[in-house]
Amino acid sequence: MIKKILNINTLLKIISLVSILSTLLAYISPYVSPKTLWILPFFGLSYPILFFVNLSLSLIWIFKKSKWAITFIVIIIIGIPLDLRFFALGNPDVLPQEEKEAIHVMSYNVQLFGLYNFDLEYNLQNRDSILNYIQKENPDLICFQEFFYKKQPTDFNTRDTLISALNIKDYHEKYSFNKRGNRFFGISIHSKHKMINKGEVIFEDVDKISEDNYCIYTDILKGQDTFRIYNIHFQSIKFKKEEYALFSNEETENDILVNKKSALMLMVSKLRKAFPIRADQALTVINHIDKSPYPVIICGDFNDTPLSFTYNQFNKKYVDAFRNNGYGIGKTFVGKIPAGRIDYIFHSNDLNSYQF
Repeated sequence: MIKKILNINTLLKIISLVSILSTLLAYISPYVSPKTLWILPFFGLSYPILFFVNLSLSLIWIFKKSKWAITFIVIIIIGIPLDLRFFALGNPDVLPQEEKEAIHVMSYNVQLFGLYNFDLEYNLQNRDSILNYIQKENPDLICFQEFFYKKQPTDFNTRDTLISALNIKDYHEKYSFNKRGNRFFGISIHSKHKMINKGEVIFEDVDKISEDNYCIYTDILKGQDTFRIYNIHFQSIKFKKEEYALFSNEETENDILVNKKSALMLMVSKLRKAFPIRADQALTVINHIDKSPYPVIICGDFNDTPLSFTYNQFNKKYVDAFRNNGYGIGKTFVGKIPAGRIDYIFHSNDLNSYQF
């Protein structure tokens, strides 16, 4: 009996040491480029899990009246500034009376409006629900990622419908073009206000897998004020059905252990490749934004969590609108993988945000 208790205590200590070390690596992951140490982003990605593991272990050690409890309490306290990146306690329903000149900005990854569900009727319903939601919100500016439109004639109209429904005065786009179907895939900015300048931030020396990821910007004139808005879609991970199946209890044709191991290895490989590409893209965009002559608003799908090197490059210079005025736990990814918040709106310090 004594030997069994000793073994349990030893096992707990080993688990505790691994958890502490992993958490410390997660804490430094936002500050070290993935190109320097490729494994660090994986600890940052797993931080929400580590947080609850640490919390559970601290309670166990408190119950056991062990000094290990103090270690875990210190570890948890150290991480509070990073924990605050995941949730906000603002008041999103308050817009000061004097802010009559505020503009409504939306950032939306529409995932091609559900184009590839292979059921035209369902696709049209999905597209219509998205367009109806946008029309209801009636934003002044919309930044789309994974935007799709097809040249007329088409039964799957997107861009023209938006322009007509929202009285869009100008737009700026960057697409890859599929000649076979006259189809365009990419990102766009739509504005009710005049665009006086348009441009693109070029991602240099990156792998071919980033060919559909872009950054565009435009200078917007509103009354006597000019500001610049960026729309970003950083490197996608490009998971396939087999990788998503790892996070599902659904039976699949490849539901065999060896295939799941292969899918897991492929997933890790894709993540490892994507992390440094996003880091380079983030630094390229930041260097461009630093030269902006106007206040900036930055919208985009970063494909990275708040505990990532990519997010940190923007967070240390600009205001995270969600943390400034949002409320609750940040969630933007809807899918089988528990990614949490990977889409963001940042802005210059001389602007303010309300009603996130």
